[in-house]
Amino acid sequence: MKDMKPKQIEQVLQPTHEAKTATIRGWVYRKRTMKDRVFLVIRDSTDIIQVVVNKNSKAWADAQKITMESSCYITGKIRKDKRAPTGYEMDATEVKIVGLADTFPIARDLSEEFLLDVRHLWLRSRKMQAVLKVRSKVFGAIHEFFRKQGYFEFQSPLFLQSACEGGSTLFDVKYFDKKIHLAQSWQLHCETALPTLEKIYTIAPSFRAEKSRTTRHLTEFWHAEVESAWIDFDELQKIAEDLVSHVCQTVAKECKKELVVLGRDPKELLAIKAPFTRITYTKALEILSKDGMKIKWGKDLRTIEERQLMKHYKKPLIVTGYPKEVKAFYMPADPKDPRTVLAMDVLAPETGDEIIGGSQRSVDMKEILAKLKASGAKQKDYGFYLDTRKYGSIPHAGFGMGVERVIQWICKLDSIRDAIPFPRTMTRTYP
Repeated sequence: MKDMKPKQIEQVLQPTHEAKTATIRGWVYRKRTMKDRVFLVIRDSTDIIQVVVNKNSKAWADAQKITMESSCYITGKIRKDKRAPTGYEMDATEVKIVGLADTFPIARDLSEEFLLDVRHLWLRSRKMQAVLKVRSKVFGAIHEFFRKQGYFEFQSPLFLQSACEGGSTLFDVKYFDKKIHLAQSWQLHCETALPTLEKIYTIAPSFRAEKSRTTRHLTEFWHAEVESAWIDFDELQKIAEDLVSHVCQTVAKECKKELVVLGRDPKELLAIKAPFTRITYTKALEILSKDGMKIKWGKDLRTIEERQLMKHYKKPLIVTGYPKEVKAFYMPADPKDPRTVLAMDVLAPETGDEIIGGSQRSVDMKEILAKLKASGAKQKDYGFYLDTRKYGSIPHAGFGMGVERVIQWICKLDSIRDAIPFPRTMTRTYP
């Protein structure tokens, strides 16, 4: 074993390795002991393989001793077997235990709360492994999309004095001798970089103190945000649908094995291509009214209403023309309908959740100041932001994508808490 370089499991699950001896390393995912044989399912970061240890093998004693989640090296001959989980088995000749595990606590109790309590161990499950691989691919696809189009990655601070999305969801933080907030978005600071870089994006954590126990909310989530100079509202919508399409196409092509584990047919994601259907908020109310949901014009769409609306669509939907009262102060009024703003939400099929929110940005100083005053915000906290309108203001637009919501939709997850390694909610800050 010492002279044989270990291979990753996916490397030995090939016809070229049939009847050949190889060494693998990983963790015991499953164990079944019989009178004359021990069956071990070994996993690593690439796949799983079933290992058979016969009683007459010198590996027998260690195979008897080894426990679930013990780390080990195993040497043996590879053979094809259709009954095996991945189509191949290894007949072990040697088992070397590296780290003998205590009795693994995850057994029959698979309740949601228990699995969250032992999240650090549940990450080893096949489901979470698949989710985390898809998650990594989603992040990579977002970076790839923007960089190929000439965007610069730009970071903004997470400690802020000013609110971006309204004071009700701010997390207060004691900052030496004063109180500040955790960032809800990069929105305000990113606009200061447009005269320097023109096209920017980021993927960073955002924090929202939303007192919600729904399957779509986290208090700490990862935010893919973009801001671009010289573009209008129509161009912004195209960027959003092209981004979502690119992410879906990339995951469908490069995570087929993981998607199968998660119960997602890759062909479903391959069908997600721009352009998407676009409707107004008013049209959405008409559709919902026909479904028996009467919503007064001017009220924001709730989760239940967005999910009902998406029962009519198989691809993401772009909703525009929201009432100005339900949107942020930096969103400008639509010249065609001053009751509304040039803002959009992108809703995902199946989950019905908002995955993107964005808008044209107001360049009217009077409009911005009036909205700040109406919200009760202190103008002095927004001095740096107002300077972007004083010195060379330009038309610009941007949006934010909730990465975990995209992952939840792609991976067919019941809860957004499984879309992130360690979810933070109203009641959970550990592990």
